[in-house]
Amino acid sequence: MESRFERILEPELMEEEQQVLAYAQADFTQPHEMFVDLIEERFGSSLKGTFLDLGCGPCDITVRFAKRFPYPKIHAVDGSAPMLVAARKLIEKNDLAERILLIKAQVPIESGILPKRSYDGVFINSLLHHLPEQNLLWQTIERFVRPGGMIFVMDLLRPATKKVAKEIVEKYSGNEPDILKRDFYNSLLAAFTTSEVAEHLKHTNLAHLTVEKVSDRHFIVWGKK
Repeated sequence: MESRFERILEPELMEEEQQVLAYAQADFTQPHEMFVDLIEERFGSSLKGTFLDLGCGPCDITVRFAKRFPYPKIHAVDGSAPMLVAARKLIEKNDLAERILLIKAQVPIESGILPKRSYDGVFINSLLHHLPEQNLLWQTIERFVRPGGMIFVMDLLRPATKKVAKEIVEKYSGNEPDILKRDFYNSLLAAFTTSEVAEHLKHTNLAHLTVEKVSDRHFIVWGKK
């Protein structure tokens, strides 16, 4: 069902200490495991090379990706310094410092910040809805992923109504701290619909990518560049 209200932007970065702590401690096992499951289903289990993780946050997905796929190295990027502090702790706890490099930057990424000019793939979770315009993400992907490289993006899906958004928050985050529930609700209102994304991609060099709804609150965009 297509959205009946325009998206409402939220802050691009999560930098409040309480916000970062709540996010880092929250249980995202189900959607984050689904994230790496979907990558394996669509691209297989023998990924190799160096991959870019944009909007890595506290690196829960980054660590899960590294454990599921033992060969790639990962350059994990986030614009929030407090998020990267939480990420470093998780990476060190899992002995993955040799495979995961943390980089402070935000989309659009300035020249010279990333160690590599092109990557063997990119995976991105819940960054798109933080951006004021979606072309910022797709242009970054076009710029940094090599021809034939993996592209996998998962993000929230904007519900049909604000009432449905509140119902989704209570269904999946009813026992979480109020600040996390607030952010989840705001993120749902800021999210795109699958048709908005598909329509935008038609006018880019990524028009061949598949846009697919995978849950009542998530969609994915995937394929090879």
